Amino acid sequence: MRFRHVPGRLASGSVILNSGLTILFADDQTATGLHETATGSYPIFKGVNYRLFTKLLAGGEIALGTALLLPVVPTTLAAAGLAAFSAGLVGLYLRTPGMRRQGSLRPTEEGLALAKDVWMLGIAAGLLIDELTTA
Repeated sequence: MRFRHVPGRLASGSVILNSGLTILFADDQTATGLHETATGSYPIFKGVNYRLFTKLLAGGEIALGTALLLPVVPTTLAAAGLAAFSAGLVGLYLRTPGMRRQGSLRPTEEGLALAKDVWMLGIAAGLLIDELTTA
């Protein structure tokens, strides 16, 4: 891992790890809300029990956050995981009704929390570009 990768990996990894740990202990109302939000944009999750979905989401976030924070995990691997995860969040933002102003990419008040996750996609792209173009 290059020293210049530390800020992006630390910032994104700590936020994702915290989210995963928080979701791991989510109550039924929170778990149901997470599941409903996800299934609205990604119908493939409709057949997954909301509790299982929440545990899998928490586990994925904990694993990704940890991978970003551990310097022994290659940046290319950690950044690829971050790119996939953040692309899913950006997709959620783009597909969920009411998140964007009509005819615009600009977020509504409700969409601001998801729209700001685009920073993680930017970090992932920067890390991957650096890894793939630096010999």
